[in-house]
Amino acid sequence: MTYTYDLSSLPQAATAVLSSVSGKTLLFYGTMGVGKTTLIKEITKQLGYHGLVSSPTFSLINEYTTEKALIYHFDFYRIEDEKEVLDMGVEEYLYDTHWNLIEWPEKISKLLPTIKNEIFLTQNNDGTRTLKIIAGEEVTS
Repeated sequence: MTYTYDLSSLPQAATAVLSSVSGKTLLFYGTMGVGKTTLIKEITKQLGYHGLVSSPTFSLINEYTTEKALIYHFDFYRIEDEKEVLDMGVEEYLYDTHWNLIEWPEKISKLLPTIKNEIFLTQNNDGTRTLKIIAGEEVTS
């Protein structure tokens, strides 16, 4: 599925993501500044979290708790190798039943579950963004 949006239709884009995925592990791919964290902020809001959502670039993980869900937001941009995330126990997060929203998942590709939801973001010349969602399929990347 693909979906094109701008900031005014960000809530609809997040709804499109949540209605298209088949599980709770969402991988966000895209260049720096394309809007991964902005989209994740709206997704967490729709999942029931209304506090501050920021990129965990330095902490690697932020945890958000709602009445119905536990959400983990990862940003692996700064990691140098997968050993860093193994040391933090990332496998315990990835193979549990809570939400995992992961920026820069290509940095830990060998550790990811076989079945996951991939969201590719691109910026268009007119300033809009396009999402390409590959939901719940086995991915070998």
